[in-house]
Formats: sequence, structure tokens, C-alpha cells
Amino acid sequence: PFSYPNTSITVASVLILAPPRYSHVLIVVSRISCWRIMSSARLQNGEGGSGGRQGAMSGEPTDSLHLEEQCRYCFDVLHAHFFRTELSPPRFPGGHFPLFVTWNKIDTRGNVVLRGCIGNLSGIDLHQGIVKYASASAFDDRRFSPIALQEVKGLECSVTLLHHFEKANHHLDWTIGRHGLIIEFEGGRGSLLSATFLPSVCQDQGWSQQECIDSLIRKAGYKGAIDSSLRSSLSVTRYQGCKATIDYPRYRRERGGEGVWNAA
Repeated sequence: PFSYPNTSITVASVLILAPPRYSHVLIVVSRISCWRIMSSARLQNGEGGSGGRQGAMSGEPTDSLHLEEQCRYCFDVLHAHFFRTELSPPRFPGGHFPLFVTWNKIDTRGNVVLRGCIGNLSGIDLHQGIVKYASASAFDDRRFSPIALQEVKGLECSVTLLHHFEKANHHLDWTIGRHGLIIEFEGGRGSLLSATFLPSVCQDQGWSQQECIDSLIRKAGYKGAIDSSLRSSLSVTRYQGCKATIDYPRYRRERGGEGVWNAA
């Protein structure tokens, strides 16, 4: 795993600090998107990190059935937590990938409200990582109160597997809807600030590239003026990912015959 020295970010457990409300996002019951067909090549972090190589990728994460099953398994993790039952073995292939699990709540107006998002930017075993971050994003995201049982019926879960990390040539050398970003820069008094957005964040928010970069700078904790000089000084790593989203009604239908969530 690589890290960002002198910052508050631990790459092995990173919060995606997106704005908590996505009022303009169109809700689709099952959303699957892949920014790039993944290969068996190894991931390598950009030069802005410590220079270490991330874990090798394996399996075929672009298979939509596998991605959706990972989302269903996240709901299984919640079931085991709330009802203190044994978690069944995963039904998706193993592998080794950076990943994030996101929980959103659909409000009465159909808007999507972020309830938790935690993952990591270095490779982790999928079977272990899905369990770890499904739970951490639901109960340990310090920006929010832990998800309660009565909220589950209004939840949707997204799993994003990350790949193809590379150093960008400049702060605008990336494509909206395709790339996620990691930025690093000097924040003053010798501090090194860093932050990341997943590939879907900029597009979901309707931002331009500059708006996205400026939001990422603020997310890193920078309080000063943002100008062209600061933007040009950024060390930017871009990456891509595959994402699937399933909401609770669909999960319940597809797990309904197995006695899961009978008490919910």
C-alpha cells in the first residue's frame, strides 16, 4: 500500500467526501457503468505517491453479474450485522482490486443522499474487501450517523472497482465521467494535502473540470485562495473504475426466496 506522508489521509482507508446531497441525480434502479474494459495488467500508483506498486488485478470485474452480486452481498453484510446471523459465503469470484462501497439513501422526493462511502486505493482481496467496506461505510463513516435498520428499505448500494492508475500531465489531463482523481499539493507550512474523487462524482454533480478540481482542493482542507498558480502546481493521478448499483427493492426481490430480510 502507498501513503501520503504528512497528511491525514490513509490510503488503505479513504473517505470519499462528496457533497452529501445529490438533488439533481436521476435515479435508476440498477446502474452499471464501466469507464474502461479492465485488463490483467498490474495497477501502479502515480508518481505523487510513494512510488510503490499496487496489488495485481485478477478475475473479470467488468462482468455486470459479478459487480451486481457484490452489491447484493453488501446488503447481506447489513443483514448479518442487524440480525446477528452468520454471513453466507460470497457468490462472486475472488480477485485483488482497489475498491469503494457507497451507501445512498433515496429520500421522499427521489433525491439521492449520501449515507456513507469508504474504500481504499490499493489492492485488497475482493471477498475480504467487500465485507470490510460494506460495514465500514455503513457504520464507521464519521461524517454521518451509523445506518439504522429502519433506513435499509430506502438504501441503494454501489460498488466501484478501480484500475489503471497513471500520472496526469497536468491538472486538466483527464475526462469527466471516465477518470477519478487523486491530487497532492503543498498546503503551506510544509504540509502536504491530498484528496480523491471517484470517477462518477464530477459527472453526478454536473461540474466542469475546473469546478471539480477546485472542489477537490477544498476537500483536501485548503482554506486559501484558489488560482491558476495553485491549480498548475497540483500533482494529479487519474484512475478509472467499474461500478454497479442496486437498490433495496431489487435486492429484496432477488434474495426474496432465500429467507433474507424476512424480519425487515
